[in-house]
Amino acid sequence: MKFRHAAAAITVVLVMMSTAAAQTATPAKAGTAPAAATSAAKPGANPAADPATPGMPTAPATAHDATAAVKPGDAAQGQGKAAVCGACHGMDGNSTDPQYPKLAGQSEAYIVRQLTDFKAGTRSNPIMAGFAAPLSPQDMHDIGAYFATKKPLPGVADQALVEQGQTLFRSGDVARGIPACMACHGPDGRGNPGAMYPQLTSQHANYIQATLKAWHDGGAWGTDAHAKIMPPIAQKLDDKDIAALASYIEGLHSAE
Repeated sequence: MKFRHAAAAITVVLVMMSTAAAQTATPAKAGTAPAAATSAAKPGANPAADPATPGMPTAPATAHDATAAVKPGDAAQGQGKAAVCGACHGMDGNSTDPQYPKLAGQSEAYIVRQLTDFKAGTRSNPIMAGFAAPLSPQDMHDIGAYFATKKPLPGVADQALVEQGQTLFRSGDVARGIPACMACHGPDGRGNPGAMYPQLTSQHANYIQATLKAWHDGGAWGTDAHAKIMPPIAQKLDDKDIAALASYIEGLHSAE
């Protein structure tokens, strides 16, 4: 009888020892999980962190990557892409209809900026929005590079308006708070590509006049710093100022 009680006691002890061992072993296995996770985070094992993992999907490109991928414009590529622009702006960027601006000689940076604004709707123009919509940033740079290689055909100014137009363009009007146009657009109207101030030389008087009038009446091409420069200046010009400036700019020829 005593033997049976002893055997039972030994059995209970063994069972308790086995249970304790099992409980100890379970946390030990769980403790190895972080090691596996650390291993999975190493390059080549995590498809999200390492898109080069064979057979795994690549991580989506960021906006920064997309911008970095854009190369300087290729004029040769831009020639074909700009073919559709020729209907209004001329194949060489010299439009024959004065309601459409000349693009010949305009800087790549400025053309890219305007196409970007048209596509985003920042600059409102139903016609241009449709043309800009399918263009990629690279397309815009290529088109801009193409037109930048062209030369604007010279226009002719109305001699009766030259004196007033020249004064405003070169000196402005301090009393009315009107700065000289050439301060930003250059003495020969070639603009400032680095600051994205456009070329004006030989531009159609009709286009310049319509644009200045739109700004004078409260129009704007956006809300950023560049877009806020011209409207306040145009609002200080009267109709005679606008007509004189527009005519003078059309007759303005570059030193080249």
